[in-house]
Amino acid sequence: MSDNPGRDARPHRVSGEFGHVPVMRDRMVELVGIGVTADDAPTTPVIVDATLGAGGHTEVFLETFPDAVVVGLDRDPNAIAQAEDRLARFGDRFVAYRTRFDELGEAVDDLAEQGRIPSDTPTAGVSGFLFDLGVSSMQLDQPDRGFAYAQDAPLDMRMDPSAPLTAADILNTYSHGDLARILKTYGDERFAGKIASAVLREREKEAFTGSGRLVDLLYRTIPAATRRTGGHPAKRTFQALRVEVNGELDSLAAAVPAAADRLRRGGVAVFMSYQSLEDRIVKKALAGLTANRTPPGLPVDLPGTAAHFELVTRGAETADDEEIARNPRAAPVRVRAVRRIRDN
Repeated sequence: MSDNPGRDARPHRVSGEFGHVPVMRDRMVELVGIGVTADDAPTTPVIVDATLGAGGHTEVFLETFPDAVVVGLDRDPNAIAQAEDRLARFGDRFVAYRTRFDELGEAVDDLAEQGRIPSDTPTAGVSGFLFDLGVSSMQLDQPDRGFAYAQDAPLDMRMDPSAPLTAADILNTYSHGDLARILKTYGDERFAGKIASAVLREREKEAFTGSGRLVDLLYRTIPAATRRTGGHPAKRTFQALRVEVNGELDSLAAAVPAAADRLRRGGVAVFMSYQSLEDRIVKKALAGLTANRTPPGLPVDLPGTAAHFELVTRGAETADDEEIARNPRAAPVRVRAVRRIRDN
């Protein structure tokens, strides 16, 4: 799908015209490149950017690996449209596909049947996956989506605008127990029960529609001493609502094994997490993939029990000070990567 004979990574430019700086750009190129530039890599390696967003990482992959086809997955039609515009110059080397990332297997099959990626990809495998988790900077920059708490906007928070559940629905219909649970579990909010009680009192007066009213409630409910530390007092509640609206953690738990199943031998899957719940799910899943299945206590490994994957990162990698200064969104990121070393 590319007539460029080069196989080696080449320097890339930084595209700032879309206002999006990919987090840990160079490290992502290095990690994904392990599978793309391996000696036995396909002539046309396939990379799947499972969280396309504004297309920043995908753009760098397309510039750096001139023989690769990059598939960008996203449930957000606005993200798809923006990325297709941004990446039009790459022609058929960029393929956008609207779907949740836990349905990546079906996406790869469908694209191979359409001839938009090499037809042997479902059986031969994908050379690299990238998951840049959480809300994208593009979505944060669109006030009407309701992801940001810095300005009043509709309480929406849907990554897929056609999905039925909004943040307003949660605030206006969930029981006290359910609301407190998601604030505590998904936002690690110390005052989850107190906030839930305040929400129920307020919604009896008038249904929640805009984020400004919720932010005001949080300022009134969270003690002043707590508000002075730990960032904006709305941060944890907004995170919890977004995770619940989009079913993010369930999708992630399903996506890790789905990506592992689609990796070719030598291929690498990279996961960038921005909150502890995401990182715990990834860490646990990768530990299972890389575990030896010989029963404990035996002096030697049994045939067929060796792990099919190995960790590429040692623990969770973090952004250095220079990266954070250049791109503050990188401050909380935790990066883990795994490589397939054996076929099934």
